[in-house]
Amino acid sequence: MSDNKNLTTANGAPVADNQNSRTAGPRGPVLLDDFHLVEKLAHFNRENIPERRVHAKGSAAYGTFTVTKDITHYSYASIFAEIGKQTPMMIRFSTVGGERGSSDTARDPRGFAVKFYTDQGNWDIVGNNTPVFFIRDALKFPDFIHTQKRDPRTNLKDPQMMWDFWSHSPESLHQVTILFSDRGIPQGYRHMHGYGSHTYSVINADNERFWVKWHFRTEQGIKNIDPKKAAEIDGTNPDSAQEDLYKAIESGDYPRWRLYMQVMTEAQANSHHENPFDVTKVWSQKTFPLIEVGLVELNRNPDNYFSEVEQAAFAPSNVVPGTGLSPDKMLQGRVFAYADAQRYRIGTNYQQLPVNAPKCPYHNYQRDGAMRLTSEGAPNYEPNSIDSAPKQQPQYAEPALNLGDVSADRYNHRLDDDYYSQPKALFNLMKPEQKQLLIDNITGSMQHVTQDVKVRQLKHFYKIDPAYGEGIAKGLGIDIQLIK
Repeated sequence: MSDNKNLTTANGAPVADNQNSRTAGPRGPVLLDDFHLVEKLAHFNRENIPERRVHAKGSAAYGTFTVTKDITHYSYASIFAEIGKQTPMMIRFSTVGGERGSSDTARDPRGFAVKFYTDQGNWDIVGNNTPVFFIRDALKFPDFIHTQKRDPRTNLKDPQMMWDFWSHSPESLHQVTILFSDRGIPQGYRHMHGYGSHTYSVINADNERFWVKWHFRTEQGIKNIDPKKAAEIDGTNPDSAQEDLYKAIESGDYPRWRLYMQVMTEAQANSHHENPFDVTKVWSQKTFPLIEVGLVELNRNPDNYFSEVEQAAFAPSNVVPGTGLSPDKMLQGRVFAYADAQRYRIGTNYQQLPVNAPKCPYHNYQRDGAMRLTSEGAPNYEPNSIDSAPKQQPQYAEPALNLGDVSADRYNHRLDDDYYSQPKALFNLMKPEQKQLLIDNITGSMQHVTQDVKVRQLKHFYKIDPAYGEGIAKGLGIDIQLIK
């Protein structure tokens, strides 16, 4: 018996003929009722999605992260729970400024985006192959990226735009110096370091926060390409980095990176001579030495480039308990911009695609939107009275971030318990017939509400005015003693 797969339409029906359109006679016109032809053409027209505004050209692979050193005194994140623990992950490498068809040997930073599929959700570190960036404020990000794209009049890349912007932005000098050094054109993706670039944070079981810089150091050794050689490779194989990564993994030559972190306490940050949240600057490795964390190995290529690489969505907003963000202005902007870009590019339910979906159980109150995959039903709101509905987990709250005179935290907006004085004043302004109409209207609306909700709400009305609560309770047949 043959092991060949049977060709079907998207709805699963067998395809009898995939070679010939349905026509009115051998030489007649094609018929509109050839649904297989229509499906193929319509799908083909929609096969492209908007390319990434930055990092459009990229490659990715799956692998594992293995903990090699104990850092639980810095972070209680489950990914670091014990030495030897393995977590599935993927890395997407990319150039930054070019389009999807651009060259892998361009002089350009390389994106280094890592997704860990932890048992407490997906954790993304979205960085580059450089420890710094050109700008320090996300307000300038659209301006900077425009200089890396095409002139709106000529539709050509224009060094004038880049250097004009950089000459007005001296904070770019550190990154510009790296970009035009020998490391400006890496030899593929295997022979370069990766960095979180921004300052992030980790939190330990004692609720202490530490500021960190993440470093992925290649175990293949640093290799770069001479500009003349890069131009030669570009002319013969513009996908050289993609080919190198794919073939290495297929042959069993699995690339590895050792993960390290630099750590700075909050007290050290407060007295540091430079802004520790400035992404245009590095931390001294003499003062803040590299601390080994674990080993990354890429050992599996994607089966389908579009579904697993083009639709892979990374965002620094993907944090898990024990990890966090920082006051870095560029990072703060990316927390919004990256997730929002994925919603635009792929769709509002992009995190349900297999490549983006958590590997652990997950529950939320999102229900609708295009391409919704999960089948959870009601409720789609919170707070609610349903015991089986998802509940918040306050044990994972981050410690407040001290910002001088104030602290950043989730402040309880219900600390003011004066919910009743102004409704009471309004109720007392009403004439008797208005009060009765109000009571009758609410009574009618609440007739089919469950008993527990009725009692909870009536207690509020009673606190406004006993006559208010008692009037509705009477109409609903609720014992007055239950609401006092």
